[in-house]
Amino acid sequence: MSRLPVVLSGGLARIDGPLLFLRRTAAAGYNEAVEVVGDDGRTRLGRVAAVDEERIVVELLESTTNLALATTRVRLMGEPLKLAVGPGMVGRTFNGVGKPIDGGPPVAAVEARRVDGLAIKPVARVAPSEFIETGITAIDLLDSLVRGQKLPIFSGGGLPHDRIAIDLLRHARLPAAGDDREGEGFAVCFAGIGIPHATAERFRRAMEASGGAARTTLFLNLASDPPAQRLLAPRVALTAAEYLAFTEHRHVLVILTDMTNYCEALREVSAGHGEIPARKGYPGYLYSDLASLYERAGRIRGVAGSITQLPILTMPGDDMSHPIPDLTGYITEGQIVLDRDLARRGLYPPVKVLPSLSRLMKDGTGDSFTHPDHPALATQLYASYARAVQARVLASVVGEEGVSEVDRAYLRFGDHFEREVVAQEGPRTLAESMTAGWAALRLLPREELHRLSGEQIAAHVGGDREVGK
Repeated sequence: MSRLPVVLSGGLARIDGPLLFLRRTAAAGYNEAVEVVGDDGRTRLGRVAAVDEERIVVELLESTTNLALATTRVRLMGEPLKLAVGPGMVGRTFNGVGKPIDGGPPVAAVEARRVDGLAIKPVARVAPSEFIETGITAIDLLDSLVRGQKLPIFSGGGLPHDRIAIDLLRHARLPAAGDDREGEGFAVCFAGIGIPHATAERFRRAMEASGGAARTTLFLNLASDPPAQRLLAPRVALTAAEYLAFTEHRHVLVILTDMTNYCEALREVSAGHGEIPARKGYPGYLYSDLASLYERAGRIRGVAGSITQLPILTMPGDDMSHPIPDLTGYITEGQIVLDRDLARRGLYPPVKVLPSLSRLMKDGTGDSFTHPDHPALATQLYASYARAVQARVLASVVGEEGVSEVDRAYLRFGDHFEREVVAQEGPRTLAESMTAGWAALRLLPREELHRLSGEQIAAHVGGDREVGK
């Protein structure tokens, strides 16, 4: 789609929330960019949401205040919505449609890119690989994130996912042994979707205080902004990430929070369009819509950069079978699940280890990317903690005195693992996380460490010990 702009005057038939209904007197295309000018002279951004033989429906991305049916002018731009991108985007703060809100000048654009993005050819994709260090032990040690992966965080109402997002913003980095010793090859694109003003300020202050402004780009869509703008915010952030990754050859981590707000906005806008709802009122195309966002992560053959996604969502009612986490799990490569019980006990980050999973962990850990003993240590910790959970169930029935010495050792291990390995006071390097993991395994008898080799046990755990010692 590309043609000269067309101005429609006096064709506005109805305004319904963020939707403008116009009599069709000119050609228009789906998702075409639109500029709307009211009596106040202010230009508002929108896009064509629907077209039929008699009308054009425009989805306004800004307020409809001061728009009158008779005097409002609509300019059809003849092309999709685009974002001006350039090196000057890094260190800046934008709203959900890509306009600067930090008081700085507009970005010196190198080019304008479509915000809906273009699909990466499957044959051009390279499998995700190479480790990204987040500073969070439960991720780095047990469910490692690799470049080009999409790994969501499943949270719940009241859980500290905003604090986790801030920690990721501050501490995520490439390993020191990688190609980013000076930090020039790594960048973070952070999109706050439908967040309260106070939370947006926390994210902004966190970026400034961390000293990471030189590598971070913020996109903040507030809860008070129109729902249609909420649908654009992650696409704008991903468009900026694609420029930084595939034009400037950076390794970009994209943090999207909260994707539940995005899906709720999609349901609201879909209902406004009169579309037939599907499961729990969400549109039937929720899966493909989410896939259009998540599949913009990856690596391209022959291009040095990569895009890695960490979308965060709150599960309604802590229900993992709800359409939002359910469909997200089908599209992405694993999940990090937060636990309400650990949060009530004051443990941070409250990561629920057993249902958490990184399907691509094997491609980013081991000899080439981390420590050679990392995969075996992670497997042993996971297996031992699963046994500790079983021992807790047994002890809840017969009492701790009624279980075996080995089970009591697992009970001690489980408590220590949650307090000293999963929970942490500050960021940890991978080496520090592995040290904490080895220390936890020393609480178990040597004969229970089935996932480790004799050399690994001798080097990191120690010699024979009596059961329970």
